[in-house]
Amino acid sequence: MTEEHLPAGPADDHRRLPARTGTGAVDLHRGGTALVLDTQEERRDDDEIDLLAYWRILVKRRRLIASVLAGVVAIALLATLTATPIYRATTVLQLDKEGIQVVQVDGIQPGDDRGFDPAFLQTQYELIKSRSLAERVANELGLDRAALERLSEPGWLGRMLALLKPKGRQEETGRTASAGGDAAAELRDAAKLIGDSLSIEPVRNSRLVKINFDSPSPQFSARAANAIAEGYIASGLERRFGASSYAKTYLEDQLKLTKAKLEESERKLVQFAQQENLINTGENGQSLAVQNLTQLNAALAAAQDQRIRAQARWRQASSGAMPADMIGNSNIRVLQQQKGQLQSQYQLKLQTFKPDYPEMQQLKSQIDELDRQIAKEIAGVRASVKAEYDAAAAQEQMLSQQIAALRTQALDVDGRSIQYNILKREVDTNRQLYDGLLQRFKEVGVAGDVRANNISIIDRAEVPRWRFKPNLTLNLAIGLLLGAMLGVLAAFLLEFLDDTIKTPDDVEHKLRLPVLGIIPKLGPKDNLSEVASDLQSSFSEAYRSVRTALQFATDHGVPKSLLVTSSGPGEGKSTTALALARNLTQLGKRVLLVDADLRKPSLHKTLGLKAESGLSHLLAGGCTFGAAVQHTEDERLHVILAGPLPPNPAELLSGSKLVSLLTVGTERYDHVIIDGPPVLGLADAPILANAIDGTLLVINSAKTKIGAAQAALKRLYAARARILGGLLTKYDARAAGYGYGYGYGGAYAYYSYGDKPRLTKG
Repeated sequence: MTEEHLPAGPADDHRRLPARTGTGAVDLHRGGTALVLDTQEERRDDDEIDLLAYWRILVKRRRLIASVLAGVVAIALLATLTATPIYRATTVLQLDKEGIQVVQVDGIQPGDDRGFDPAFLQTQYELIKSRSLAERVANELGLDRAALERLSEPGWLGRMLALLKPKGRQEETGRTASAGGDAAAELRDAAKLIGDSLSIEPVRNSRLVKINFDSPSPQFSARAANAIAEGYIASGLERRFGASSYAKTYLEDQLKLTKAKLEESERKLVQFAQQENLINTGENGQSLAVQNLTQLNAALAAAQDQRIRAQARWRQASSGAMPADMIGNSNIRVLQQQKGQLQSQYQLKLQTFKPDYPEMQQLKSQIDELDRQIAKEIAGVRASVKAEYDAAAAQEQMLSQQIAALRTQALDVDGRSIQYNILKREVDTNRQLYDGLLQRFKEVGVAGDVRANNISIIDRAEVPRWRFKPNLTLNLAIGLLLGAMLGVLAAFLLEFLDDTIKTPDDVEHKLRLPVLGIIPKLGPKDNLSEVASDLQSSFSEAYRSVRTALQFATDHGVPKSLLVTSSGPGEGKSTTALALARNLTQLGKRVLLVDADLRKPSLHKTLGLKAESGLSHLLAGGCTFGAAVQHTEDERLHVILAGPLPPNPAELLSGSKLVSLLTVGTERYDHVIIDGPPVLGLADAPILANAIDGTLLVINSAKTKIGAAQAALKRLYAARARILGGLLTKYDARAAGYGYGYGYGGAYAYYSYGDKPRLTKG
């Protein structure tokens, strides 16, 4: 809870308490009913990684980490010692590309490429791991069912695991069938064993490869590794030298089949052509009708062009404008020149003679004759143009008719030539295949493979003298690493899942309360009464430290009335109230200890007093203050027990009798310490906290939930309680990760005092 969320109250003096926390002094700002802690640690960056905090978590969970580490190492050791020893034999091979060939036949033998080729190497690795090579090696090694069972022995650990996983009915049936002597199944199992035990290990930046074989028998491992290398080389040679003979045989068969298909397709083509009376000429395979149609189409195009030109000349001649070329080829221009000359003479003489003059009439008759000749010539030219146009049109029409007839004929021929073309294409395809196969067959016949073997054994496998796995050192190292990782992971997981208040730092940062003291956790053999009565014990010294802190909690020292409460039961509030009361009496103070837990009181058991009358009677008006007070062994310490349990504790505490009790108590005693009930779930503690000068919240280390403590503080602040601080009880510094020599933040340190460790305020 932050300062701005605290309820307002009258302003008091601001006091600084000197406390060496490693980060600076602690400021206690008291504003009415709330105390706010302000330290340098609170102002640090939230994103800062606190390595010391992580280290403390590891130290705190050291037993868990050690247990997990020991368990994983034990499992690794057990698995290593009980596993079947495996021996590895290694054969080293050199893989080179194909060498130079005298005759290179594409597709049969790979070409020479001496550059780095990962695909080639990867192909060779897969060939080594192939099922066919595994079966070949299994046959060469003569693996039978008995040998397979010896090599597949699971070992003690494997048998134990097999018991946990029963075999299915189908697997049992398969095993029975295999055991019955099925050769195929036996070979399959042997090949599977070879493949599972084989591993390929390429040597970096080289063409060397290691063939590793693992098995329980060192002798068999060496035999199998060498057999795999030899079988791989032998299979490569067989593939290489068998390629040419296989190709030749294959090509011979294919040539026979292709030749028969070619003859059959040619026979069908000729028979169909004779049957349909089809004749194809030219290289394009067109029929005569199609060729004639093509030619007539070209002639029709020329005729149409000629007709168009003739039609244009005829239209020009019909309009009176004669074509210039035809006029130049006729006598029209000569006659027109003569007519022009006669007209000139006629006009010249007309100035002298009259038209009736004989000479003038003669000239007129000559001119008329020339006009008749010119008209005749023009009519001849126009007739010639018309004849040319009619001839072109007639030719075009005749060609169109012939083309129409040939088109029908060509379509009919094309319809009947579909099957012919199909047969012809089949003939051409078969001829091409036959020619290609024949050429290939001749090439294979003269090809010879004269290359050296490109795969060689560099180092043969020897019988291994030491087992390859399990490797005790490696397995223990892995177990240590894995165990440490799992232990640390489990420690952090449990730590972050743990939402309790564990350290004083949690009280200051998560509850915003000053830590007035830390009470150490007692050992399993320690007795609370004995430890509390021992003034030199760390337990007693811790409560004296709390008493000292309370003296500086207010401007007038320890509050006259002090409520000791907690968020829940069993956190040590009753022990704290009694210890504080006794420590105050050691200073010569008169102290009244009141057991205000009217629901589950415990002070009467601790003090060995009878609870016949007490606080419940006093608040109900059943007795006086003096009658309720009981004396203890310490004459300065008086007690008011809870008395009989009332049905309505909250109503009793809400009355005016509580105020009267506190008034009388503070007048007669130096201090009144109230052992109150828990805060959560009850209304008693807030009522008491509102009426008392100061409240001390007891927090059980590693037990009190953060949410519960925050909820308790919220209820107390809502009741305007004056909370002095928090008291962390049952604190184990070593379990919290602060080691054996130091406590919280360096502010509290264990050291030897007499024969027992003691906790002091440093």
